[in-house]
Amino acid sequence: MHTQSNNNTQEVKPMGRSRYKITDPQQPHFVTLTVLHWIPIFTRPATANIVLDSLRFLSREGLKIYAWVILENHCHFVLQSKALDRDIARLKSWTGKNLIQYLVENNIHQILEQLAFYKKAHKDDRAYQFWQEGVHPELIQSENMMRQKVDYIHQNPVKRGYVDEAAHWRYSSARDYSGAAGLLEVCTAW
Repeated sequence: MHTQSNNNTQEVKPMGRSRYKITDPQQPHFVTLTVLHWIPIFTRPATANIVLDSLRFLSREGLKIYAWVILENHCHFVLQSKALDRDIARLKSWTGKNLIQYLVENNIHQILEQLAFYKKAHKDDRAYQFWQEGVHPELIQSENMMRQKVDYIHQNPVKRGYVDEAAHWRYSSARDYSGAAGLLEVCTAW
């Protein structure tokens, strides 16, 4: 990042890996997990279920899930826990390993080759990278913002033309907010 000083010289300031930070790890945050290079992985129930299994495990350990959606190449969530940064790291690590294992076991070589090709150079301890770096967390600062993020999450499949009504998308918490049971227990009171 560059800043301009009064004498028109530029000073370079160090920048972390991401300008997005979990600012208050015990408060709800809107987060996005994106598959490396936007590769469509979640086109089968088995791959989406790996993400759901991880969320179920983490929720038993204190992760609070307010809203979620899984689309073909990314996921959106509103999450809260006592150590949200750690829980998101656990979510990404476990799902990444298990999704790669699924791809290997099912001989899905084309996707594995893409995950190897687009892997960041500094990730030299592994053959593949599953998730893009970062989660772009946004602190939920008000009830209005929470409503807006939950609506955005649920309307994502509708805006993409996959369904006509949000509650029809199986891999979302929209059903829970419409009074039906969804695939994952969520907290609808906030």
